[in-house]
Amino acid sequence: MQKEKVAFVVVRYGKNINGGAEYHCQMLAERLVEDYDVEVLTTCVRDVATGENTYPEGTEEWNKVLVRRFRTNPIQHEKERCFAKKAKPARKLRQFLFKLGILKYLSYLFPVWSYKNDLEVQAMNSDKFYSSALNEYIREHVDEYKAFIAMSSDYVTFYYTALYAGRKTIAIPTMHNMGISFRSVLTSAFSKIAYVGFNTGEEQRLAENILGKALGAHGILSVGIEESLSADWALTKEKFQLPERYLLYIGRITPKKIHRLLTYFVNYKKKYSDSTLRLVLVGGLAMERFEHPDIIYTGFVSDEEKMSILQHAEIVVNPSRYESLSLILLEAMSQKKPMLVNGHCKVLKEHCLKSDFASFYYMNKRGFNQALRRIEQSEDLREEMGEKGASYVKSNYDWTLIMGRLKQAIKSI
Repeated sequence: MQKEKVAFVVVRYGKNINGGAEYHCQMLAERLVEDYDVEVLTTCVRDVATGENTYPEGTEEWNKVLVRRFRTNPIQHEKERCFAKKAKPARKLRQFLFKLGILKYLSYLFPVWSYKNDLEVQAMNSDKFYSSALNEYIREHVDEYKAFIAMSSDYVTFYYTALYAGRKTIAIPTMHNMGISFRSVLTSAFSKIAYVGFNTGEEQRLAENILGKALGAHGILSVGIEESLSADWALTKEKFQLPERYLLYIGRITPKKIHRLLTYFVNYKKKYSDSTLRLVLVGGLAMERFEHPDIIYTGFVSDEEKMSILQHAEIVVNPSRYESLSLILLEAMSQKKPMLVNGHCKVLKEHCLKSDFASFYYMNKRGFNQALRRIEQSEDLREEMGEKGASYVKSNYDWTLIMGRLKQAIKSI
């Protein structure tokens, strides 16, 4: 019997791509192949900073998933900036109403907003990830698929999947409390989508308060973590010149992701001169390199090397203010590593509270210093946090439970 087709839609996909939504997509797609004929519809872009078409257009099979790549249209930075600036009053107004606590209730009168909608669409059509070929493929082939799973509401691919295949779309928005989440076009997109699956309760509450009546059927889907093999530690340590004790960050190295981590860490080392911790940053560098003798950049690493580096870290940090889940937090907790996170991110703070403080959070430089010092100085505390973290992940992020939810959502369409 021929399997039904399911297509994930994501802006980038492939080896050596480090991004939360992209990795999230890969883990779900590869776990669906036994039940469905799984495809990924994506662009030819590899580097999120340049938006250049690097991968060849066409199809390839990777880990039993058929990947269809489409070239993006020529980048129009000036047009995008111009249209986005003109459209800005819409999201500013919606943000203001959200902060007043009335945006959700206004949606019962005006569920779909049209204010500045055309300008927002023109901004998206000038974006580096805009692919008219990908959009046209979805529009022409929508009836061939049982379901489309659209990743990340920040991206143009999400909007056009909802537009052309909304009745068959399961959305995984990975939404953050940022300006981009308040665009008028999202009220239109979400109103067309069959089912929305969130990563955490905090993300779900955020979306309910932003979208209100425009948000249809929804619930928690979430995601689990991979049990990756580990590279030889001696070879990995030598290759990247890693120290004995280090605070570890894994992910894209951008101002938005790193936030104030670098300056906070340098300040910490000045304040506590007896600290032997160094900071290791694993991932692609997409900002000016900050040079310091206690900061080490590894660049891209293999999955096996990443696991080895994670397993030998003293403490793991996630300094981002904007997360809808944080896979690295879950991976670190599963390896019994104590976490330190930015408390301004409600999702990360929720993990701290729900795990009985397997992770500590900080709100400012002083809080960072206090939390990191406390964890660094106590081996007993690190072990206690590690045990709590492993228990938390096992209880809440089991793959059998998560894939059961996703398969049920697909069947319901």
